[in-house]
Amino acid sequence: MTYESEITQFIKELKAQNPELERKQRDGRAIWWDKNLDRDELERQQQARVAQSGYVYQTQAKE
Repeated sequence: MTYESEITQFIKELKAQNPELERKQRDGRAIWWDKNLDRDELERQQQARVAQSGYVYQTQAKE
């Protein structure tokens, strides 16, 4: 018998109780992380960026 930590045991039990859990994790990752970047679009966005002033919260010059 090999040693399994409490965390490993918990995760195995969680996956046994929720068989759809891994699929939901993959779906969530695909939404937020697995993106195909269009390099041309990325370059257009970078070129369209407007330069920002040094301190953006200052609305008036101090007198």
